[in-house]
Amino acid sequence: MPTSLKITGQIGDASWIRRMFEEGARLKQLHGEDNVFDFTLGNPVIEPPPRLQQVLEQVVLSPRPGMHRYMPNAGHEWVRAAVAAHLSRVHAVRLGAEHVLMTCGAAGALNCVLKAILDPGDEVLVLVPFFPEYAFYIDNHGGRMVLVETDERFGLDVDAVRRAIGPRTRAMIVNSPNNPTGRVYDRPSMEALGDVLRRAEEEVTGRPLYLLSDEPYRAIVYDAVEVPSIFAMHRHCVLCTSHSKDLGLAGERIGYAAINPAHLGADKLFGALAFANRILGYVNAPALMQLVVAELQEERIDPLLYRRRRDMFVQGLGEAGWPVEAPQGAFYLFPATPIPDDLAFANRLKEKNVLVVPGRGFGRPGHVRICYCVPEEVIARSLTSFRAALQELS
Repeated sequence: MPTSLKITGQIGDASWIRRMFEEGARLKQLHGEDNVFDFTLGNPVIEPPPRLQQVLEQVVLSPRPGMHRYMPNAGHEWVRAAVAAHLSRVHAVRLGAEHVLMTCGAAGALNCVLKAILDPGDEVLVLVPFFPEYAFYIDNHGGRMVLVETDERFGLDVDAVRRAIGPRTRAMIVNSPNNPTGRVYDRPSMEALGDVLRRAEEEVTGRPLYLLSDEPYRAIVYDAVEVPSIFAMHRHCVLCTSHSKDLGLAGERIGYAAINPAHLGADKLFGALAFANRILGYVNAPALMQLVVAELQEERIDPLLYRRRRDMFVQGLGEAGWPVEAPQGAFYLFPATPIPDDLAFANRLKEKNVLVVPGRGFGRPGHVRICYCVPEEVIARSLTSFRAALQELS
């Protein structure tokens, strides 16, 4: 066998997202691009803000000496200072360059943090439903994922978190706005979570219990919903994010990890993160994109463009006989399926050339994820196919 047993098994269990995306590519070859409606992959369709092109041209056409060379593993200090200044304003907490590590996206940030804090057998709490790659990230560094159920509307169940904490619990990952549900965890829930984690540090774990906030969708919220600052919730927290969604730069792989300045021993954690960045093979975040995003910290795509797509889908599916709750953020719907078997329902939609992802891929069967970061005309044209599938089932 050319690959390890472990990787062979993981490939077999790998993301339903990619599996359905690849099926969509096959169907497009058979039926034509315009006749297949692919809502599988969270690949941003909104182009970056116009200022990105201006800054990129300025950086490329006025090169500074050495700008393509290695830099410290944490990234350019002045870039980290620019990110820290932005975070200080948004979160009302004073961060400096010494709290920020530039990374290859949020995935790179999470892997660096997990590498830095986990010993073999340590446990990481993950809320269900969850981004499926978390399981592999945790396993990469010898950890064990412990799933914690949310409530019936995907809200944070603090009592369930309390019950899940044990002596080996080392961290908890929170993703808000959430992929796949679009749920934003409100301030009272997050404050209660912080209280639970602090008490557990004293009474159960006897060491820091890290709260890792995965926030690539933070800027994509609707209807004046607030995303509470993670730094106000728990001393031992790290914000992990990227500019994949808020600037539409998914393919550029640029993000960062930011340590709570109130963290006791923040300097040691920062050193461990920089070391992890190097030995995991990232070495440093892309040099060119560091220079660009340093000038774009106050720029964001317009979330109203995604809200319009959300509203089109919610209204259209409701009129087709499938009531769907409007998410608070991100760009995903995660409705319960009209029949109990989410895979069977996804296959029924596939017969109509509509691609969605079964909820079992996110740990919550009986649902599907519908990604609406697609052109508006794709949503409009797909509604006929959704309606036909629903009528057949009824």
